[in-house]
Amino acid sequence: MHRILIAAAVAVLAGCASAPHEPAEDPRYEPASPAARAPAAAPGTIYRGGGLHLFMDLRAHDVGDVLTVRLVERTNASKESSASSAKSTEVDTGFPIFGGRPVTRNGTPILNNEISSERSFSGQADASQSNRLDGSVAVTVAERLPNGNLLVRGEKWITLNNGEELIRFSGIVRPVDIGPDNTIPSTKVADAKIVYSGKGTLADSSRAGWLARFFNSPWFPL
Repeated sequence: MHRILIAAAVAVLAGCASAPHEPAEDPRYEPASPAARAPAAAPGTIYRGGGLHLFMDLRAHDVGDVLTVRLVERTNASKESSASSAKSTEVDTGFPIFGGRPVTRNGTPILNNEISSERSFSGQADASQSNRLDGSVAVTVAERLPNGNLLVRGEKWITLNNGEELIRFSGIVRPVDIGPDNTIPSTKVADAKIVYSGKGTLADSSRAGWLARFFNSPWFPL
């Protein structure tokens, strides 16, 4: 029995001591290939299939085009709750009478009972969370949907002296929301998925150790 308990404890601690998840390369975020273009005319001809593009719209509109997303994410959440209850009970049976006379012992009435109880409960909880993400990331158009919207994906790796930082972004963009400078705020991107992570010395120093994670996990019985 003791061996089973020791083996179970070792398995739990080994699971807690596993290496933390680190960002890895994802082929889904590789740059999309540009859409097929009309072949250029032979040199020396007057007409070219691509056109003159005197008034070309530089905003992203086709597969492979680049779009800059401005990250302006801010979230604030707070919650407060309280509860209280109280209950009191009293029971007095009095002096029971048998045969017209109270039950006594040595002249003292007996068999009388008094019961009283009180219960109370009070609880209060507060929770708040605030997140902010500012910056920008360039993405490419991976697919043009039938309704004209653009599916965009992209990532940015930043290698520093003490580690690497990763920003991944994907979502659906309406062409009308793209500004003249070929940028769009992240708040106007539908089904947006933003991943901000890192690995290295700085990321490891800000992550709790395996023993601290064990004591903060639901497996800790106290």
